[in-house]
This record gives sequence, structure tokens and C-alpha cells, in this order.
Amino acid sequence: MPTWLEAGLWGLLGGGALVIGALIAWSVSVPPKVVASVMAFGSGVLISAVAFDLMEEATRTGGLVATACGFLAGAAVYLAANLALGRRGARHRKRSGDQQPSESDQAGSGAAIAIGALLDGIPESVVLGLGLLSGGSVSVSVLAAVFISNVPEGLSSAAGMKRGGRSARYVFGVWCGIAVASGLAALLGYVLLGGAPPEVEAVITAVAAGAILTMIADTMIPEAFENTHAWTGLITTVGFLTAFAISLA
Repeated sequence: MPTWLEAGLWGLLGGGALVIGALIAWSVSVPPKVVASVMAFGSGVLISAVAFDLMEEATRTGGLVATACGFLAGAAVYLAANLALGRRGARHRKRSGDQQPSESDQAGSGAAIAIGALLDGIPESVVLGLGLLSGGSVSVSVLAAVFISNVPEGLSSAAGMKRGGRSARYVFGVWCGIAVASGLAALLGYVLLGGAPPEVEAVITAVAAGAILTMIADTMIPEAFENTHAWTGLITTVGFLTAFAISLA
């Protein structure tokens, strides 16, 4: 199998976890505390991947200065995009309650939520493609982190969409579209950066890491804390430890 196609399939697998989460939310009523607990666990998993996979790899290949610049740039770009989308109705796109506006509440919010969900998923997928460039095979720990965290993201957000009156066509159109986009992002990450200097790969990896960490702090942990409160830190720690153990294995 061509490596570029392999990259795309790994990205599609990671993005497909969003569809699995959405299917669960649409099919059964999941208690808010369960959703929040899984979200906290997924946050810990992603934090571990950022710290021990993405940032470590970026620093090793490109040095601290390039990595730091990319990391801060990724955080800033994500923040700016998130603020712009928040003003258009996507601020609570990962919330499982009734915080998400319906289209009648705020026109254009459906498109903003979809774009916001895409914004959250693309950085994770790009690093899967980059992993094939640097190591010749996908990082199991990064793939596990993306998959494990995407299930609660899709679950929580789809539950909120359902409560906001979104149709099944909209919900699964969004998540299936993002799964496909995730595959394309991983494929393009591999194809476009093949042969790029290590410093460029390091910067792109760090940009993705900064965006992911900002996304965790802005959208995932607030949703988790809303229902798990004092337990959020412990559950997040367990997720972090789980991903760390996977990376060592």
C-alpha cells in the first residue's frame, strides 16, 4: 500500500471515532456525568500525547526555538479562529447540554459549529501524516490519543446538537464530513511535507500541538468540569497516565 494512502486511512480512522461518538449520542441517552467523565479522560490522553509525543519529537528534530515559535503560533491561530467562530454560535459546540443554539436562535450557527468541529479535528490528523514521515510508521500512542479523545468529543457535541434541534442529516453529515477531512488532512500532511527540512516538520508538529492544547483548555476541560467538578482532575490524570503507558509500550 502506498504510504500516502496509509496516512489518509490512519487519519480517517482517527476521525471515524467522532462518528462512533455521534452514533452513541444519537442512539442512547448517555448521562451527562458519564459524558463529562469520558471527556476528562480524553483530555488527559491528549495532553500526554502533546507532551511526550508531539513536543518531544518537534524539539528533537527542530530544536527548542523553532518548536516554541510553532507551539505559540498554533495556540494563537486556534484562539483567534475559535473566538471568531464563537461569535457566530459555535462557542459551545462540544457541550452536551442545551447550550448550543439552534438555527432559529442564531442564524448561521450550524455552519459555525461545523467549521469549529473541523478546526478541532484537523491538527490531530495532520500529525498522524507527519508521523509517517519521521518514523516510517504511524505513532501508536498518537493514534490512540486521537481515537480515544475523539469518541467523547463526538458524543458530547452530537448530544448538544440533538438537544439544539439539529437533524440527523446535519449531525452525521458534519461528523462523516470531518472524518473524511481528517483522512485528507493526514494524507496532505504526508504528501506536502515529504522531503521538507526537519525544522519545517518540527514547526508544523509544534503548531498542531499548540492548537490541540488550546482546544483542550478552551472546549474539552470546561465541558468535563461542568458535570464532574472536583473529579475532573483525577479523571484527567488517569487519562494522561493511560496514554503515557501506551507511549512507553
